[in-house]
Amino acid sequence: MGWHNIRLGNTNVNQTELITVVAKKTGFSAKDAKSAVQAVLSAVEDTLTKGKGVRTTLGTFAIGKRGARKGRNPKTGETINIKASKTIRFKASKTIKDKVNKR
Repeated sequence: MGWHNIRLGNTNVNQTELITVVAKKTGFSAKDAKSAVQAVLSAVEDTLTKGKGVRTTLGTFAIGKRGARKGRNPKTGETINIKASKTIRFKASKTIKDKVNKR
């Protein structure tokens, strides 16, 4: 899975540390917490892969589209064609923004 690092302020919390936090908050064993975290992340990944968004109390993950465009190779200055692609966007919820800004 590509969700191994989660950015929090000026530090990164890796997936193992997140699992430890989940285990402490829920009383789950480390093994059960790992299964729970991986299941949630896998469900988000699967849903996004199907082209659908995911709304949580943290915010909304959505699929965005980038059109084909011209770019420039920074080394050579040559103009290049960049293909259209999809991207993942995240918009934090008002609740989490307010909590983060209280600090």
